[in-house]
Amino acid sequence: MNRRLMLRDTPEQVWPWLEQLGKHRGGWYMTRSVERFVPRGRRAARCVDPRWLGLRVGDRIPDWGPGDPTFEVLEVKPPRHLVYFTERPRRPRRGGPRPPIRATWALELSPDGASSSVLRLRLRLDLGKPAGPVATYGGGAMDRLTVWLLGRGLNERLREQK
Repeated sequence: MNRRLMLRDTPEQVWPWLEQLGKHRGGWYMTRSVERFVPRGRRAARCVDPRWLGLRVGDRIPDWGPGDPTFEVLEVKPPRHLVYFTERPRRPRRGGPRPPIRATWALELSPDGASSSVLRLRLRLDLGKPAGPVATYGGGAMDRLTVWLLGRGLNERLREQK
């Protein structure tokens, strides 16, 4: 799945916000109007925090979901490119084992004029077999919604930092 977001700042100004994404870090950015419904302790950061910057290849970032899932940093080239990988075990279904879910998540940031950027997000999933229609369409809809919320929340934060 490929998504594209238009952001209201240069890649250099957007990059720290991308670098601090993640559970127990900067969180997942949403607008204030949506975050009102999220418990205070789970809301995303409203500023850049230096302790979450400086990602390196091999770093593990906590992610959402059951258990203790993480994303591993595969590539990081500030302020343009960040790639994560995750592999998650799956519970057996109908008495049989299932292959793990493997995913890469790439974030590519490029300038769009003098004072804005384009963020391209690419999620690649390997379920070990073709996904069914519920996973394909339901997952696609959920991905569109979360990326749209990320773009709105990130633009709101970029506007506030000025």
